[in-house]
Amino acid sequence: MLKQRIITAVILAPIALICILFLPLFGFELFIALVVGLGGYEWANMSGIQPRPQKAIYALFVLFCCLFLVYWVPTDVIWYQGALNSLYIYILGVAAIWWFVSLLMILAYPRFNNFWKNSKAIRCLFGLFTLIPTFVSVVSLRSHMYDIDPLYGVSLIFYVLGIVWAADIGAFFVGVKFGRHKLRPNVSPGKTLEGLAGGIAASTAIIAFAALHYQVDPGRIWMHVLIGGLTVGVSALGDLNESMFKRCAGIKDSGKILPGHGGLLDRIDSLTAAFPIFAYCYVLWMA
Repeated sequence: MLKQRIITAVILAPIALICILFLPLFGFELFIALVVGLGGYEWANMSGIQPRPQKAIYALFVLFCCLFLVYWVPTDVIWYQGALNSLYIYILGVAAIWWFVSLLMILAYPRFNNFWKNSKAIRCLFGLFTLIPTFVSVVSLRSHMYDIDPLYGVSLIFYVLGIVWAADIGAFFVGVKFGRHKLRPNVSPGKTLEGLAGGIAASTAIIAFAALHYQVDPGRIWMHVLIGGLTVGVSALGDLNESMFKRCAGIKDSGKILPGHGGLLDRIDSLTAAFPIFAYCYVLWMA
């Protein structure tokens, strides 16, 4: 299992880096659309859909939604005069509402869940609320200030990846060593409050480094810390959200596409929450 995980990571990590760093915006949009479409196949699985043709149809619909946005919002108008396209802002706003609703669902689980647990259609709808904003947020961050500095958006993406991964690593080690109080045992028994605190502490180092790197005005550092902390907290929500849906579907992994790692969503579940929330906060208060 460990050998498979290492081989998979060694193969996929360079591909992801190349796509983020070197693809033109249009090609990058297509790449992210494909990733999100694959995530749609796994979300259908978590929604209780068993037949492969039906899962493929849902995945193609998710991919179609992303490609429609690529067509409807060309790369040169994603940002116009320093402002994000209004449709993209609306989608990110819907994502913020969805993740608040998701928080309430997780806190209430397993109570009051019959209205969505027994409906594949509702769970598929939740998938759209999760996956489409992920596409929009990543593309929005990557394309910001692209005409001035093509790598500026790359730094934003790596910033989110950095604080989320730092939080995951910190949460793992602190949780293993000091974890006593379960975060939501009915949803994900392995998560602890101590681990969450350790993850937030670990990510603070990345947030502080970024503030120094971008020479943030001292009077606005609190905003960067607040948004960074919110992003990290929401990333844990993304993890719990997927665990909840997998538990309802009676499955351990979202899929089998990544040998040794499980499914694609198992690896990016925290990012499906972190990217939209960070992007929405960035657009409102930081851009």
